[in-house]
Amino acid sequence: MQQPTKSLAAVAHTLILYKRALHPELFQLKARRTITHGGYELESWLMQGSHVLRFQSRSFIACELVTDRDGGLPTNGAVATFPAVGEKDYEHAFAEAKVKYVTTVQTETLSENLYGATYQEMIDLAEETDALLHRWTGPDGGRNLSMLDLQRYSREVHAQSYHLVSQGGLVLRTQTIFECSGN
Repeated sequence: MQQPTKSLAAVAHTLILYKRALHPELFQLKARRTITHGGYELESWLMQGSHVLRFQSRSFIACELVTDRDGGLPTNGAVATFPAVGEKDYEHAFAEAKVKYVTTVQTETLSENLYGATYQEMIDLAEETDALLHRWTGPDGGRNLSMLDLQRYSREVHAQSYHLVSQGGLVLRTQTIFECSGN
């Protein structure tokens, strides 16, 4: 069976799950937010076309990085690495910390009209939910954005990310949950 042709921009994104902290000096942060609730803290960093989620529960730390960079990233502490293209589900239990990580990755390549409508929907959603948002103009003159929408619950935190890249009409969406199952 032949696979559909993918945008070059979609192939360039990677999701890396770390069992360690990442340092902000590795990235050009455009927006940052910290949520502290109950026994956990989630710090989110938004960059142009990428993001980091740093989850901490007591002394345990895990980070999710979605990036279009292909080098200069730490490999120490990486639990999983995979291309953020197509549709993927991934789960990992950090048994020693009683923390479960779950993520879903979805990519689409949209026509110019659908991309424009989706771009505007994301801006409207960011305003409604007070999400982190960064917009920029790409080398092709197109409108691009990255957005993080966060929800906290008593024992878990949910993060939805959207990265829209006009070149190729790429929409990359992730839905991530960090869940604490113990005291």
